[in-house]
Amino acid sequence: MTTNDIANITSVSIGNVNEYEDFLMNFRKLGWTDLSLSTIGFGAWALGGGDWQFSWGPQDDNDSINAILHAVENGINWIDTAAIYGLGHSEIVVAKALKQMTHKPFVATKCSRRWDKERIYGDLSSKGIREEIEASLKRLGVDAIDLYQIHWPNPDEMLEEAWHTMAELVAEGKIRYAGVSNFSVAQMERIRGIHPIASLQPPYSMLKRDVEHELLTYCATHNIGVIAYSPMQKGLLTGKFTHERIRKLPDDDHRRNDPMFQDPRFILILELVETLRPIAEKLDMTLAQLALAWVLRRPEITAAIVGARSSEQIVETARASDKRLDDASLKAIDNKLKQIHHQFAAL
Repeated sequence: MTTNDIANITSVSIGNVNEYEDFLMNFRKLGWTDLSLSTIGFGAWALGGGDWQFSWGPQDDNDSINAILHAVENGINWIDTAAIYGLGHSEIVVAKALKQMTHKPFVATKCSRRWDKERIYGDLSSKGIREEIEASLKRLGVDAIDLYQIHWPNPDEMLEEAWHTMAELVAEGKIRYAGVSNFSVAQMERIRGIHPIASLQPPYSMLKRDVEHELLTYCATHNIGVIAYSPMQKGLLTGKFTHERIRKLPDDDHRRNDPMFQDPRFILILELVETLRPIAEKLDMTLAQLALAWVLRRPEITAAIVGARSSEQIVETARASDKRLDDASLKAIDNKLKQIHHQFAAL
């Protein structure tokens, strides 16, 4: 059974992959589109490597390619990247992995964040988007992109121009579906009449729940798929971070400047993780799987993007697709999250 075959069914059994026990990879339809995505997707942000503004530090391309190949072997049928990741390098690495596959996964990438020798900047002009799509098609080595997304909605005044261009690219066959990332309800409402929105990609995790206020309801009402990014909050919810590990992060790892990786927030997060640990153990999950299962508990969520820098990481997190949280566990987690969000608000 190929990756494209399994995209059309609800779930598929993954048998003893890399000595892990059998599990089901589950699939959900992306909004009104004909894409059925594995509920865990491969995130290629860190694959861009080091030495740029939003780097995760140095990354070996061979490790990246092997991680992608293992992701597909474990039932993941889509990859999410962006032109800006590594200033084009992530897309190049993804292309190298695709060349080693007979049956290709779906590919999602993004536009609107551009760069020159001096800066990274937003560009939603028609000319800019057209330049970006041609560059991404060339780097990825594909004829069309399955899901092309506006990465950030700025400059805000150019949203309508940008979305008209995205609609044109669909009509021209250069992209199959057009989506958005980091948009508000008001911004989606402005463009929805120009061309249907296939998906929204917002941040969503136990530590970032703003999407629950109105975005999820809006997307459900208008049959817009929702792809959550940073569901493990850049690794903080995996239980693998300590003060010592943060001190050892490479100088160009952007997490050094993230307030959640700094006290007092980091101390509160460490305390939360320790209270979640026995819940995960009771459910026979790792903390990473618990964080992902919690995000996927919402029916409005189509899938979650999981970054991986090694084969071992993606094999573990792929199995979260088959994990479920019982009512008692959900209630216990909710009580703990209410406490930490109250503490965050008081800082």
